[in-house]
Order: sequence, then structure tokens, then C-alpha cells
Amino acid sequence: MPSAETHSNTEALPSAEAKPGAEARPGTEAQPDAEVLPGTETLSGTEQVAVPAPRAAEVPPPMDAEPPPEAGAGAGSGSGTEAGAQRQLPHPVDESRPRGRILLFGIQHVLVMAATPISAIFLMSATLRLDPELTVGLLSAAFVLSGVGSLVQSLGPWKFGPRLPFVMLPGGAPLILFLAIAEQHGLPTATGAVVLTAVFYFVVLPVFSRLLAFFPALVIGTMIVIVGVNLVKVGATLVTGRPGEPGFADPGNLGLGMATIGFTVAFYLLFSGILRQLAVMLGLLAGTALAAVLGGIDFGAAGADGLLSVPQPMPFGSPQFNLVAALPLMLYSLASMAEATGQTVINAEAVGKEIDRRTAVPKTIRGDALTSLAGGFFGLPLMVTSGENIGIVRVTGVRSRYVTAAAGVVLIAIGFLAPVTHAISVIPSAVVGGTAMVVFAVITVLGVQMLGRSDLDRHTSTFICAVALALGLLPILVPGVYGGFPPNLRILLESGVAVGAFVAAVLNVLFHHVRPGVVARLTRPRTESD
Repeated sequence: MPSAETHSNTEALPSAEAKPGAEARPGTEAQPDAEVLPGTETLSGTEQVAVPAPRAAEVPPPMDAEPPPEAGAGAGSGSGTEAGAQRQLPHPVDESRPRGRILLFGIQHVLVMAATPISAIFLMSATLRLDPELTVGLLSAAFVLSGVGSLVQSLGPWKFGPRLPFVMLPGGAPLILFLAIAEQHGLPTATGAVVLTAVFYFVVLPVFSRLLAFFPALVIGTMIVIVGVNLVKVGATLVTGRPGEPGFADPGNLGLGMATIGFTVAFYLLFSGILRQLAVMLGLLAGTALAAVLGGIDFGAAGADGLLSVPQPMPFGSPQFNLVAALPLMLYSLASMAEATGQTVINAEAVGKEIDRRTAVPKTIRGDALTSLAGGFFGLPLMVTSGENIGIVRVTGVRSRYVTAAAGVVLIAIGFLAPVTHAISVIPSAVVGGTAMVVFAVITVLGVQMLGRSDLDRHTSTFICAVALALGLLPILVPGVYGGFPPNLRILLESGVAVGAFVAAVLNVLFHHVRPGVVARLTRPRTESD
């Protein structure tokens, strides 16, 4: 990351230690015992100087903690009272002000990620030959449920949601499974499979929670690298199109995608403060403006027949429940829970907040299950916690979970406002893809950073990581490699994230848990009783 900047252009002291989560409220001065992550900026856009400090770990107080005593109350000097007030500040992930800028950052998340629900519903419509009115209703439901899920994961009511900056979206492998079930058994059975799988989450979660000890940094880091590579490929496909399809690797789309990346880099290089934190959104808007100048936007498609678009419950009729038909989706949910584990851990690291995986991960999975349960009754595939926004958080340096909560509110508003939905849908895919490639690549870097802390100097750890990456990246780099396998098995094998996580977890158990015990027994000196 770049070094810490100051308004006087002085450089950070060499001895300063970087510590995530060291943002301050606007107007407060960094105390001598504060450690600041170099390059990390506050919500107000100001930047602070990193200074050396003793390593004293402070646990952030809850949001309802008692305020610090006023000056003069109790024994102690004024400087002690000021230091106490500094310690009472909430963790940056819980910072909720200023609201205006939080809304701007939330809109940035939405602009970068809005292509996912749009492309997912359009794919459903094209595959299942849905009529335009039904498609508009499903698109409205996708935005509303994405917003509701984002609010659940970000705000964390009761035991649902880890209170981290997460956004929920449809699409990916769950969408492919949904379409396969719909084509084989009908749409009512497909929506019933989503509802059954959401219930299955709750049933299996207590057992899965006991297995979290077998997902150390080595396993999670490997999985995050595979997730990042897969997402970069998804973003690149938005720019180039799919091989074999008309317009693949069109020079105009490639130029537009590269220009969008160039705009983003230029804004991040030249700007500071609030504008630098908005570099991703500004790059996307600049790319869209360039596309408009070049005539690459159909503004007629932005028109809408009405003002409101209300999601329709049970658009395909009452769900039909078939356990056999739902089995592939249930099996995938196990891989989804493993992926949610990695995303929760890497999200917490991105915002610099210590979490207890045994409680935070189940909250994330419950949020997925609850949102998917509601989405099933609106004709949607499984709703899953998205890792894409982690890259946005890392690029912007804004860690507040209220940013993704604001994004949830914006998504809900888009779902009900038909003109806004149509306006967002006209942003060229090459522009969205260029932005997404940068954001998604950051996720890969976070996985590499986690692997760097997983003791890769040990030959066994290197071997585990290598085998898991090889098998996990195979279906991503060579699409259709499992085309000769049965359909249900092929769907699972083609999920590189699921394969990589499973292989890494199994090999970690064999090499680091089973093998040492076996070797110890074989090399133990035999006694007369033996």
C-alpha cells in the first residue's frame, strides 16, 4: 500500500507500525498511542500521520458503551481524559458518520455491482424464455432482495449477519443450478428447491460450525485466491465476451474496458481524500461518458413504462418441493458455506477487525439462508454473500459497514423505481467489466497476503496449496473440462472454489493432523506392555 500522506506532505516515521482499523472521527487528533495504517483515510477524507506507539491491543467497545467521563470528573489529568475519549471511539467498521458521504460510497458499491443482478435475471429470462413483464418483476425482486440481504449482513440483527461490510447478490453457480432444475423439473420445483436449500442451511449449520477448526489461513487463503481469479475472469468476460460468440474480443470493447481502468488509476493517482476514495466510481462514470461520446449507449433502452416496479410474490405459482430435484443445490450449499467462511475472514481482515470465526461465520451463513428463503418465494435463485465488495473496501479504504447498509437501501430503492433500474442497465458491460477487473484482482491479492502468513516455508503447506490451486483453477482456466461427467457431478466439479476448498481442507487434515499422529505411533519406542 502507499505510504501515509499528510497535509504538509511529510512522510510517515519509519518506525510506525501499520495496524488495520485505525481511522478516527472527523475533528479528532491522533493521540500519541494511536497507530494508523499507512494510506488509510478517514470518512471525512482527511489523512493522518502514522507515529510509533507501544503495542497495546485495545478491544473496540460496543456501540452502546458508556461515554467517557467529562473533564474534571474523577482523578486524572485532562490529557488522561482526552486519551480515554480516544479509546472510546468506535471501530472504523462501526463508524456511521458523515451520512452524506456514506451514501456516496454506498452508491459507488451499487454502480460497480449492479451488473450482477441485471445479468443474472437477463440470463434467466433468455434461458427460460420468460415474457418481458415477468422479467421486469424478477429484476425488481433481485434488487430488493439484494438490498435486504445487504442490510441483514451489514447491520446484523439478532443472530443474522456478522456486522461487516457485505453485499448480497444472486448469480454464479446457484443460478446455473436453478436453471438446470427449472429445465428438468419446472420453475415451481426450482423455486421449491431454493426454499428447501435455505432450510437445509439452518439444519446443517451446527455441524458445519464444528468443522471451522479445519479451515486455517492456509485453506482460506487458497480459497480466496481461487475466488479472486474466478472473479477476474468474470469481469474480463464482460469486456471481451465469450469465446465463440459474435463480437468476441471486439477492439472497441477492449479499448473501452482498458480506458475505464486507466481512468480509475489516474483518479487514484492524482486525487486525495474523498475524491480518491471515490476513484472506482469516478472511473466507471468516466468510462460511461466515453462510451456515450463514442455512441456506445442506447439511451432509448433507459426509458420506462411506469414509475414504480413492485416485486411479485410467487411469480411461477406455489413452490413444489422435491428433495431429489433439490439435492444438487443442497450439495452446493456446503461449498457455499465454505466460501462464506473465507469471505467472512478476509472481510474482517480487510477492515482490520478481530472476529471470532465460531460466531461470525454462522451469522454470515444465517444471513444467506434467511435472504435465500425470502428470495425463493419471489422466484429468485439462491442469494449469496458477495466477495466483490471486499475489493472495493480495500481500494477505497472506507471500512464502515454502514456504507454497504446504504448500498442496501439504494438497491431497494432501485428495485421499486423502474426508471433507475433501466438507467443503470444501459451502462456498457465493457465499462463495468473494466472496473470489476481492478476490484476483483484486489481480492486475489488479499488471498496471497493471507497465504503469506500461513507458514508456506513448510514443504507440506506449499504442497497442499499447490495441489489445491491446481485442481481449483483447472475448471476456471479450462472451461468444459468435466463435460463428459454426469450433469449433477459436473456442476459440483466445475465450481473451482468448491473443489479448491475441499482439496485444501482434506489435505490439511491428512498432512497436519492425521500424518503426525501416525508417524508418532510408528516411531514411538515399544515398551514391554506393547
